[in-house]
Amino acid sequence: MNTSTFTSLVLKLSGLIFIVSFLTDVLILPLTPDPFPYNFTNSQWQLALVTAWVDRGVVPLIGITLVLVGYWIDSIAKDASPKKSKIELRLPIFILSSVFGILYILMIPVHWNNINQIKNQTLTQIEQGVGQGEQQIQSYLAQVQSLSQNPQQLNQQIAQRTQVIESGQFQGQTLSVEQLQTLRQQREQLINLRELSKNPKEFKQKVEEIKNQLNTTLQERQKKARDQAQLDGFKQFARIAMQAMLLAIGFAVIGWLGLSGSRKLS
Repeated sequence: MNTSTFTSLVLKLSGLIFIVSFLTDVLILPLTPDPFPYNFTNSQWQLALVTAWVDRGVVPLIGITLVLVGYWIDSIAKDASPKKSKIELRLPIFILSSVFGILYILMIPVHWNNINQIKNQTLTQIEQGVGQGEQQIQSYLAQVQSLSQNPQQLNQQIAQRTQVIESGQFQGQTLSVEQLQTLRQQREQLINLRELSKNPKEFKQKVEEIKNQLNTTLQERQKKARDQAQLDGFKQFARIAMQAMLLAIGFAVIGWLGLSGSRKLS
């Protein structure tokens, strides 16, 4: 076996290993995502599968290239070794490359649809979180109103926090510096509330100010979360779509040119 024959054999074998490794990987991969393997109706499952195919797509491309380079070396050395190979892999390789090209171009709209579905689910969760936040604001304001109308309970709350701050413990457990700081802030708020409750008009204005401040903070968080969801969706789609397009072009060019050349030779 001369050098060119050995080199050709190594390249073909390496290329086939790349291709078979990829095919084995992508056939086993769908078995792992929950809740069920091959769950084609689940957008999260489809998203993970397409991402895995695209991220690993260069592996079969390298494998196909290695096999074809091996045959190219054979064609250069054909005069020195006119013996024809018993196994002809070029036609199956060209067909496989064409199939990969079609698959990768089809993955782009599928990925776009999955990204939109997941983004819409995220936006729905954000809206639900806003609704819960509004309920918490109403509950907090109702609690403030209740405390302002019950001076005895208000004084009791202040006394309890003062006792915990002075002892540095709550229910037998030592409190951290952050927890003590939070208790001090709560005590200050309760003391201010007690002073404000003596002036109903000023108290009402303060409650309205707190309500507006909390609602503004909630709206800002909602907007930030929505913008982040939109940005994350766009970035993920752009990355996968660009890579899938490049892979589709690479596979299609190899496959279609190879098939065209095979027809001319035949």
